[in-house]
Amino acid sequence: MRILLLTLLLISISSTAAVYRWVDENGKVHYGDEAKPNAELVEVKANTQNTIAINDALVLSPTDSAAQNDPIELILRIVSPTHDETIRSNEGKFDVIVNVAPTLPRGILLTLFIDGEVKAQPQSSTTFSLTGIYRGEHIIVVKALDQNGKVLASSSPRKIFLHQANISRMVKPTPYYAIKNN
Repeated sequence: MRILLLTLLLISISSTAAVYRWVDENGKVHYGDEAKPNAELVEVKANTQNTIAINDALVLSPTDSAAQNDPIELILRIVSPTHDETIRSNEGKFDVIVNVAPTLPRGILLTLFIDGEVKAQPQSSTTFSLTGIYRGEHIIVVKALDQNGKVLASSSPRKIFLHQANISRMVKPTPYYAIKNN
């Protein structure tokens, strides 16, 4: 038993190797565990050693994982414009305002569809500012999409009418001097 303890003690003493530093003929600095001519012993401090701390993994309880997989219940309602509203804008400008209940979760975006086509980039804002929409009857729908593009909720379709003035059909007034000369 004593021989085993003595052997372990000798192994532990020999495992703490010394570090030497020396400069060669070309001025290059070298480090090693063997003493060379003109080498000096370098003291290795404990704080120069690299250490890595590994945090414990987060373990979800069955109730936590079930809560993350529950479908999100969102209610989308178009507040403005109202159903069958007539909007008068020669530039085709108007805002669509949406009410979301409960609040929109992180990572969920709203997309505006007019007549079945996407008219605004997906966004987290509940106000869409539109321009360049042509006159006529339009159906507006807002959908909530997750990061994969899956539709989580949709508003009821909203019908609106966009009117634009038509200058080409206006009757040109007769100048005063043309009336006076007749």
